[in-house]
Order: sequence, then structure tokens, then C-alpha cells
Amino acid sequence: MDKILKGIMIYRATVKEGMVKQFVKIKDNPTPKAVFFTCIDSRMIPTRFTQTNVGDMFIVRNAGNLVPHSQRFPDEQDTNEPAALELGCVVNDIRHIIVCGHSDCKAINLLYKLRDPEFASKDNRRLSPLRSWLCTHAHTSIEKFNELQAHDFNKPLLFQAETPLRKFVAYIDPDKKFNIEDRLSQINTLQQLQNIASYGFLKKRLEQHQLHIHALWFDIYTGEIYYFSRAAKRFVIIDENNFKKLLQEVVVFYS
Repeated sequence: MDKILKGIMIYRATVKEGMVKQFVKIKDNPTPKAVFFTCIDSRMIPTRFTQTNVGDMFIVRNAGNLVPHSQRFPDEQDTNEPAALELGCVVNDIRHIIVCGHSDCKAINLLYKLRDPEFASKDNRRLSPLRSWLCTHAHTSIEKFNELQAHDFNKPLLFQAETPLRKFVAYIDPDKKFNIEDRLSQINTLQQLQNIASYGFLKKRLEQHQLHIHALWFDIYTGEIYYFSRAAKRFVIIDENNFKKLLQEVVVFYS
């Protein structure tokens, strides 16, 4: 706690005045550009690696960057994530939703172990809120992972996009760069796009292309960020070589 208190004192002396000015500037006209779902992992600092500022994004964090499917809740009203989607995309008319997974995710590493039916049993789940959360809301990610593993990670996966009639194909780590848990993390990140599209209160906006969903993936130990390109059917590193192509894809797909 001493580190936190000392940090607050540094904030008061260095950045408080400038930040308050930014708060005042956007007080009556905030224009956030995205709802950003990511993990609670302390290494994930999305405002830093996206270089966003006060008022730019709504950030929603939980273990494993999950957005539970609407079928898990009566009337879509029983958890934080859909409430955040409504606040961001309906109340504040934000047009972009981003789900950002990451490497070495402790929640996803545990999810990988929960493929063991005994470990994932109801008795074991009752001992751990985290196991219960993952087993309840990430089982579809495991199903897709098992499907891919059965084909030695060479088969593309099919995900629903903004509507049931729109699909996208995904090759997961075709260059075999990442470990098996990180592949599961990438699958899980894409699965959340499908889950987001399940909410009825977003249906009209998604169908009319007024709302768009994206996936990012952060490799913690290299600092590289990947964007899921529907054109390339894979996660593509965002760098000097790919930036213009990815920007053009975003303009074409999501304008």
C-alpha cells in the first residue's frame, strides 16, 4: 500500500493539474471511441500501449477478458459485461468494441488445465470462483480449442461475426510461434466477438453496420500487439510493414 500512496503523491506533484484540465475540457462533450474489454492482469495497461487519453475509451476488465454469452442470463441483465456494452454502445453511442487478450494469461493457463473433466467437476468448481467463472463462460473457447487440436492446429476455425449470417475464418498461430496456452488465449479472444454479437440490444446496430467488433492480442514478453485481420484470416502484428494494410482493411470493413 505504501507504493500506492507514494504514487498518489507523485501524481499530485506532476500530472494532476494537467489531467484535471482534460477532465474539464471533455466534461460536456466526451467522445469515447471504443469499449475495450481486457484482462485484469496487472501487466495489461491498455491506455499505455494504445496511447489513448482521458475520455478515449471505456475499459472493462475481468479474469480472462470474457464477455459471457447472452444465453447465460435471463433477459440479458445479470452481469457487468452486458451492462457495460449498453452503457458504452447504446447510451454513449460508441461505435467500436475491442476485445484484447494476451500471452501468459493466468486465467487462460488455468482454463487450459480445466480441460480435465475431474479438475473441472462441480465439486472442484465450488471451491474456486475463478474456476467456476471460467468453466461457465469460457467452455466454448475450450470446445473450439479441442476441435483445433484434433486437427494438429492446422485446421481453420469458423466464428460468427456481427450477425448469424456473417462468419469469419481464423487460422490460429499458423507459424507455430506461440505455446499451446497462448493459442487458447487467441481462440478465446475471438470467441468473445461471437458472444458480444449474441446480445439482442446490439442486434440492430450490428446489422446496420453502426457498431463494429475487433480483436487485439498483446504478446507481453515482446511488447508486440496483433490485430485480427479478417482479410488475412489471422492475427497480424501491428508494425511499420502492416500498419497501412490494416488501416485500409479497417476503413473498408468497418466504414
